[in-house]
Amino acid sequence: MAKVGDVLAQKEDVLHHVAPKDTVLSALEIMRARRIRAVVVLDEGRLVGIVAERDCALKVLLPGLDAARTTVEQVMTHDVVTVTPTTSLDRCMVEMTSRSIRHLPVVHGTRVIGMISVGDVVKETMREQTRHIGYLESYIKGHGVPYQ
Repeated sequence: MAKVGDVLAQKEDVLHHVAPKDTVLSALEIMRARRIRAVVVLDEGRLVGIVAERDCALKVLLPGLDAARTTVEQVMTHDVVTVTPTTSLDRCMVEMTSRSIRHLPVVHGTRVIGMISVGDVVKETMREQTRHIGYLESYIKGHGVPYQ
């Protein structure tokens, strides 16, 4: 079974983040520029939250707040669910579906080292299934390990 570390190894080694006092507008600008849908919120290197496009739409746009004046800490999710590089993708999918979340920060000790999305999990699961199908086809065609 694939692990979070396997997914991170295939991704760009850059952690996009904002500070709690940054504006929602600045967070959205990072998301647009990097073509991502969420950023972690770090305060002096410590994970204090996560903010996603959805947070911005529901907590800023709909109530009619000004994204240039609203701070990230006003709209971010404070109780962040995290995973480690050794967490299985199955476990990630359970967390994501049961909590209705799309992004999981990856921590090693107290340091955030990356983030995975539901799309990352689905892509890796599909790659893994394709490999398994290839092994099974090879075995069925007689190219597998002989039975002993």
